[in-house]
Amino acid sequence: MLAGVIGIAAAAAVAPPSPESGSAAISLLGSRCGACHAARGGKGGLNLSSPAGIAAGGISGPVVTPGKPADSRLLTMIESGKMPPGGRLPAAEIRRIRDWIAAGSPGLPKESGPRITQHQIIPIMYLRCAPCHGGRRKEAGLDLRTPAGMRAGGKSGPAIVPGKPEESRLLKRVHAGEMPPPRMVVAVSVKPMEPGEIRLMEDWIRLGAPEVEIAADVQTREPDPLVADKDRLFWAFQAPKRPTVPALPPGARTTNPIDAFLLKGLKARGLDFSPEADRRELIRRVTLDLTGLPPTPDDVKAYLADAAPGAYERVVDRLLASPRYGEQWGRRWLDLAGYSDSEGIQESDPIRPYGWRYRDYVVRSLNADKPYDRFLLEQIAGDELYDYARAPEITSEIADSLIATAFLRQVPDATFANITNFVPDRLDIIGDEMQVLSSSVMGLTMKCARCHDHKFDPIPQRDYYRLLAVFKGAFDEHDWLTNYDGERPEEGPIAIRDLPYAPTAEVRAWRERETARRVEVERVKAALKAAEQAARSRIPAAGDEADLKKRDAEYARAATDAAAALKGLDARREAVPRIRALWDRGEPSPTYLLRRGDYLKPGPLLGPGVPSVLTDGRTPLDIRPPFPGARSTGRRLAFARWLTQPGQPLTARVIVNRIWKWRFGRGIVATVDNFGKMGARPTHPELLDWLATTLSSPEYGWRLKPLHRLMVTSRAYRQSSRTTAEAVRRDPDNRWLGRMPLRRMDAEELHDTLLQVVGELDVTPGGPSDPIEVREDGMVTVARTARGWRRALYGTHRRKQPITLLEAFDRPQMNPNCTERPESTVAPQALQLMNSERVNTLAASFARRVRSVAGGAGVGEQIQVAFELALGRPPSGEEAAAAITAIGRWSSAPAPAVGRAAVDPLHRFCHALLNSAGFLYVD
Repeated sequence: MLAGVIGIAAAAAVAPPSPESGSAAISLLGSRCGACHAARGGKGGLNLSSPAGIAAGGISGPVVTPGKPADSRLLTMIESGKMPPGGRLPAAEIRRIRDWIAAGSPGLPKESGPRITQHQIIPIMYLRCAPCHGGRRKEAGLDLRTPAGMRAGGKSGPAIVPGKPEESRLLKRVHAGEMPPPRMVVAVSVKPMEPGEIRLMEDWIRLGAPEVEIAADVQTREPDPLVADKDRLFWAFQAPKRPTVPALPPGARTTNPIDAFLLKGLKARGLDFSPEADRRELIRRVTLDLTGLPPTPDDVKAYLADAAPGAYERVVDRLLASPRYGEQWGRRWLDLAGYSDSEGIQESDPIRPYGWRYRDYVVRSLNADKPYDRFLLEQIAGDELYDYARAPEITSEIADSLIATAFLRQVPDATFANITNFVPDRLDIIGDEMQVLSSSVMGLTMKCARCHDHKFDPIPQRDYYRLLAVFKGAFDEHDWLTNYDGERPEEGPIAIRDLPYAPTAEVRAWRERETARRVEVERVKAALKAAEQAARSRIPAAGDEADLKKRDAEYARAATDAAAALKGLDARREAVPRIRALWDRGEPSPTYLLRRGDYLKPGPLLGPGVPSVLTDGRTPLDIRPPFPGARSTGRRLAFARWLTQPGQPLTARVIVNRIWKWRFGRGIVATVDNFGKMGARPTHPELLDWLATTLSSPEYGWRLKPLHRLMVTSRAYRQSSRTTAEAVRRDPDNRWLGRMPLRRMDAEELHDTLLQVVGELDVTPGGPSDPIEVREDGMVTVARTARGWRRALYGTHRRKQPITLLEAFDRPQMNPNCTERPESTVAPQALQLMNSERVNTLAASFARRVRSVAGGAGVGEQIQVAFELALGRPPSGEEAAAAITAIGRWSSAPAPAVGRAAVDPLHRFCHALLNSAGFLYVD
């Protein structure tokens, strides 16, 4: 009887439920989960409101495996309490769902079509086989990138026999451990197939190698199923609308529209601007802001003496026209790009020999006030703007458009070594480049969408991989080009990642120098050969040992001189001028969404596209060949044009917000790299949109210099940093800008200002980066030139050997980029300025300069000169008295101990001045 009861119970446990119970489970899922996983806009591309949606699964794959509860991700998420997010389902409901899956999930539509198709196999072929059998290399005439190529085979015949895995050569070689050849695994950076991949190949071939036509998922003119119109209502995803400038209050003493917007917020809180800064403060502030260098004493005197209306505006115009402007603002852009002169990651940290060309392009573009939309167009798709491969001459314009693409070649990159050049390594680099693009230009945090739908913003994982497909023609993990590491002309221009497309004039000059060098080499060799022949022809008289030694000495001297000359000539050898660039090669591999970001878990096939939330969800990306006969896909050019088109929600807002942050210490949107829902809301939304629409207006034409001029001539910018207790009480964080923020010079400004003040600044612009020196005490400094030291911008910035002074004052290492520098106040900064041998040496130079400028004047005049040079102002009476007292005390100090040098009192005073808050801070 007991056995019968157990048997009945067991039979009941596995008995299939009625259709009604299946409908009940499906209805339960719809009611509990359908709010987040609906037919339109379902999270993760998952629709749990219908049987077809449940069966189809989502972006991450199937969620229900009929008959296998343990393999069903939906049940796993429900039982773990992760779904639904509002709270755990009752135990009875969880049991109902489990029993329904265990019984085969009745009510779900049956699978139609083959269980395995070519789209599960093609990613494996690209990953494991295509490096040698497809694309650039087709060893044995075999291309394994497509089922047709597998069936056609190569020299040994077909690679697969549909329906017969045991007769398929491909699987035979894999099972034998011959493919990939063990000796080639590291050389081509591939790994053997995983057991699961082999089983999948076997099953696919056994099924007859079925193929299903599936179009790549791209935006169509149909409504987007994953991003709803309500998602686009968030302020940052709406196109900026030009607001009306508020009326200025009576007595505003300004006509600048920026002030009108700010005064509206200030007056509403019972606040006003602070009084205008005095002229000395103002010229130091604006000169450092626009050029990164302080004004000279002559600059200050000229401004103080200019009593005509518009004196300040004339100073601003002079500074904007200065070549120093592009150096100051260029390095801010280089932060966003993550500029570095080395590859990083590995300890060897190899130098990028042509990286400096991008730095100089940025400086040159900003000095020329290149429109920002063109600036972006060149950096994102400059290679698709011109048919450079067939151009009769590489003009400076063509070269600039190619050099500009190094914007997306700046992240740490160790793929120069085979051992760090596998597909996951490449995908990490591509991911970093997408982070650079999205954080610096788009103001979005898209990085997390690499592995899953964005948790806060309406950015599905699908949109991340659509964006990757845009760049696939240049960034293809299955068609990766190694970094250029020497002259390899036999490989041609598309076998390496650094292009030989420097300007024609530069290449011509290189050829002339190289030709002259080779002629000189031949001349030296000919002279050596003549000396050798002369030596052999001279036969000394028998027994004349002295003559014999003289002959041999003459030849040895000629040989030594020739060797030294050849060594010098060899040192003058120059590599072919090249540029670090990114370019489209025209045949990208297919893009598959990677489930949970895992390269071993390919999902749906995707095509190129942009974040849907920044569009109307019904407009495809307009991709077309960039020019007649183009080899490139045109995808990046289409993306760049979309990014800079009128009405694009973020592009103009993001850059004007950055400039505002650099100008006033805080962005209108405080989170400068995140305009999404977790970012800060704008303090002055109307002002932000007015600035954005002004920049992109026909009047400004995307030019940044007029925007800078507008900001620095505002009353807001010209006000003092001094404030009142009441103003601080009402606005402690200065959100409403009732005073100008006090700021400390950043790392490069400090470095460059030190050099200018002491008279050691070499203002030579551009060219290869200056080498760095590692001293015995571990300090890293830039090498001196014949005229002093160049600006910090032109030093070699290595990721593994940062310049010590710059690192101490918060210059980041760029991993991958820096959208906002930290500003720390730590002891090592003070110790650098007080105890560093470098700063002490500069202080000695400063003292010499002060004496030279002051002539034979006494201590009082020397103090006056030192203050004017370092702080741009004379000392106050109290400061002068304190300085005289200190110098007098140091002068009367006892003689130093034997073996120790006496310290020059003026040197000590100059060193103290370079450590002062008045020197370090910009009022």
